Amino acid sequence: MNPNQVIGEENPFEAMHARFDLAANKLGLDQGLYRILRTPDRELTVAIPVYMDDGSLQVFTGYRVQHSLARGPAKGGIRYDPNVTIDEVRALAAWMTWKCAVVNVPFGGGKGGVVCSPSKLSMGEMERITRRYVANILDIIGPDRDVPAPDMGTNGQVMAWIMDTYSMHVRKASTAVVTGKPVGLGGSLGRIEATGRGLQICAREALKMMGRDPKTCTAAVQGAGNVGQVTAMYLDQMGVKVCAISDITGAIVDEKGLDVTAVRTHLAKFRTLEGYGEGDRITNAQLLELPVDILVPAATENVINSRNAANIKAKLLVEGANGPVTAAADKLLDEKGVFVVPDILANAGGVSVSYFEWVQDRMGYFWTEKEVDDRLEAMMTKAFSDVVDMARRFEVSNRIAAYLLGIDRVAKITRMRGIYA
Repeated sequence: MNPNQVIGEENPFEAMHARFDLAANKLGLDQGLYRILRTPDRELTVAIPVYMDDGSLQVFTGYRVQHSLARGPAKGGIRYDPNVTIDEVRALAAWMTWKCAVVNVPFGGGKGGVVCSPSKLSMGEMERITRRYVANILDIIGPDRDVPAPDMGTNGQVMAWIMDTYSMHVRKASTAVVTGKPVGLGGSLGRIEATGRGLQICAREALKMMGRDPKTCTAAVQGAGNVGQVTAMYLDQMGVKVCAISDITGAIVDEKGLDVTAVRTHLAKFRTLEGYGEGDRITNAQLLELPVDILVPAATENVINSRNAANIKAKLLVEGANGPVTAAADKLLDEKGVFVVPDILANAGGVSVSYFEWVQDRMGYFWTEKEVDDRLEAMMTKAFSDVVDMARRFEVSNRIAAYLLGIDRVAKITRMRGIYA
């Protein structure tokens, strides 16, 4: 074991609590309110029996956690991944609570997960797992209760199955039960690009604060899924030289700058960076330590930790993934003077446009892509300013400032509503 590694630092629920505790102490929360905000409102674990294509019967495990309903219905994605755990889902649900509060949308936090490997499942198996999972959590979801969305391993098609299954049970078309749907089923224009667009807005605002011209900056993006690809595209359009991008197979790097359009074309055709002819191959771990100005970890949790934080050379870290930096790494990055735009602010573009989609579905009236983009611009710019102001006011890092902002907003609403007993 690396002597600098902190035991247990990669448990996401503990990492969330570590940041929560720091912010709660700064806010001076009383013990009763502290206990309420630290504890998920509801947790559901379900068994999902499914007939596979070969005729065998498999039983998968599914989770749905609603962390807080104080500000409105729970909101949060559903991930399909073989490594999903209840602690991970708890942490992600709590992060959604603070994230929704940071951008000031009227949702609480929720999250779901199914322990499975999407790459090993046929479309039919994915559909059967999805529909049985929805049937098992049906009593706790709904447009006014809990509104799921896509996450790792799920997409618009999965959301369409969820919407259809729910609608069949309630005997009416209920488009507002999920977001991230195809546009033809009530999805919003601009939703696919929303998270990457939000990251680009945060990067742009941070560079302004740092007195840097984007056209003189370089960037590395870890993750070539939707978030990573779209972020790379927007950074490239802003004039930033994107020097590296990675997927699960490893990374490609070119210090002269990658042709982001060509990379996206290759990914659309082959679904992997393997076989891409330009640039040099390096590992995902090496990408994180490249001498670039901007680093965007947009893959998964805990990639920057006590083992490698001291080796990060980027001066601006914009978090595309949820929980990419462990609590133990926060101090090391602060000491190095890295400007961190934390996940609960940086990647909130997705939930912002999910909110727009929910509003449009409930109205039955849909906006143009420009209207969506303009609203997202205003919401993310305001949230960035609010977090930076909080950081200055309390003399804390941007991450703790984002927690302070989110927790304070949820705490005020909780006090206002009171405790039903």
